This record gives sequence, C-alpha cells and structure tokens, in this order.
Amino acid sequence: MLPAGSPLAVSNFTLNLFGKFLTYAILALGLDLLWGYAGVLSLGHGVFFGLGAYAMGMHLMLEIGSKSVYQSALPDFMVWNQVTALPLFWKPFHSGAFTLLAIVLVPGLFGLAFGYLAFRSRIRGVYFSIITQALALSAWLVFNRNEMNLGGTNGLADFKTAFGFPLNQPGTQRGLYVVTALALVAAYVLCRWITLTRAGKVLVAIRDSETRVLFSGYSPAAYKLFVFVVSAVLAGVAGALYAPQVGIITPAKIGVLPSIEMVVWVAAGGRGTLYGAVIGAFGVNWIQSWLTTSYPDL
Repeated sequence: MLPAGSPLAVSNFTLNLFGKFLTYAILALGLDLLWGYAGVLSLGHGVFFGLGAYAMGMHLMLEIGSKSVYQSALPDFMVWNQVTALPLFWKPFHSGAFTLLAIVLVPGLFGLAFGYLAFRSRIRGVYFSIITQALALSAWLVFNRNEMNLGGTNGLADFKTAFGFPLNQPGTQRGLYVVTALALVAAYVLCRWITLTRAGKVLVAIRDSETRVLFSGYSPAAYKLFVFVVSAVLAGVAGALYAPQVGIITPAKIGVLPSIEMVVWVAAGGRGTLYGAVIGAFGVNWIQSWLTTSYPDL
C-alpha cells in the first residue's frame, strides 16, 4: 500500500494481523447489537463464525484442484481418509457465487431456526446463554468428526487462491484487507441504522423490561429473532473473511471458549455502544498477540 521505505509502511504479517482483527470487529458488532441493545447474551456465536469460515474454506479447498499434495481433485484430507468421491454437499461450493450466497444464508438460516425455537419457547436470560453454550459444544464435537468430511480436528487449510487470486501475493492480502475494512464499515452502518429505527428502540425496551414490551402490544420474540439472525449473518461474514487471511479454519474457532472470548471483546469495549465492540475486539486481541510474542513461555 505504501512505498517500502515509508515510515508508515507495514509488513505483510502486520497487515494480516490487523485484517484478522477487522474480522473479529465485524463479529463483535453483531454480538453487541444482540447483547448490548436487546439484552440477549449468546455464548455460541463461534458456531456462526465457523459456518461462514467453513463455507469459504470449502470453496478455497476446491480451488486448489490438482495442485494439492496428492495431485487429486479431492482435498488432501479426503485422499488421506480414503474418500473416493467428493461428498454431495461439497459440490455446490465449486461455484464462487453459491459460496458467497452460502456465507450469508447458512448462518442466517441456522440462526433463524435456532432462534425461532428458543424465543418461541420464551427461553431467555441465563437459560438462553446456557443453551447457546451447549450449541457451541455440540457443533465443536460434530466438526471434529472425520466422518463429516470437513477435515476433522485439522480443519481446512493450505489454501492457494481466493477466487483466482494467489494468496501468497502481497497484493491479494492487501485486497482482502481493504475488502474486510469496507465490510466492517458496512456492518457498523447497518447496526447503527438498526439502533436508530423503531426496531432499535423496541430492542432497548426489551432489554430494559421485556414484560412491559409484551403488554405494550409488541412481540419480543419477533424482534429478538430478527436481531439474532442479523448477528448470525455478520458472524458468518466475519468467518468467511477470516479464512483466506489466516489460511486455516478448525473446530477450535467454533467451540465454547472462542464464543466466550467474543463476549469478552464486547464487554471490554463497552456493550451497547457499537464502537466499543470494535475497540474491544482490537484491544483484547492486540494485547493477546503482544503477550504471546513478548512472553512465549507463559
């Protein structure tokens, strides 16, 4: 982005690191909208992040083609596991257009189904948090199984290209960074717009007193379902942008611990502000990265 000798120039490693932080910030925005404004605490958003990341990862794995280690049209881990034909659910991910659609629809529809069942049953408060935590654990167990043909514990990795652009080229990484930054801006504008609408005011009222909102003639379940789906979609988009920049997605990003970490980002930055979620995502992960680099033996 800048001449090599410029004092403002950053290394590709730093650019990649900040690109990863940007994806975390997108997810944190959605989580803040859900928790900070609607008062719904989800401890399972790693699932939606993972769904978006795996959708992107599947397309990137298929792009490798015969350039893989085993020079097979199948991903390397399938050859290793003696899978002889590409599973049916993998085939649509040959298409870039389908992949982009799946990145939005898969987390969104999964969030819609889960949220509908939970909110229709009037599950709220700590009970909802516990159920989402159980969801994260269940998803982690499922994605770890080799029978799922998603790479098991090793996940999906060693991506070569992203929609035809070689990932080992600095220009591609910079392009991904710009796309992610624009996605963050769009996510912030969307979330801010929602908070300024009538729906946003109802969400805050639900957070403060759900019973009062119910007796005022509104359906808290419908509003909570809406914001839950929006939050799930943003998490999926964040995951999709994470995969090509980091180069790997494993079940470790789906489980209970990463889902709790996501809540920490929002809490650290100040929930119910949106910009606080962005600051928290950057701040917490920057400190974590600095501590890991400075004190590797801890």
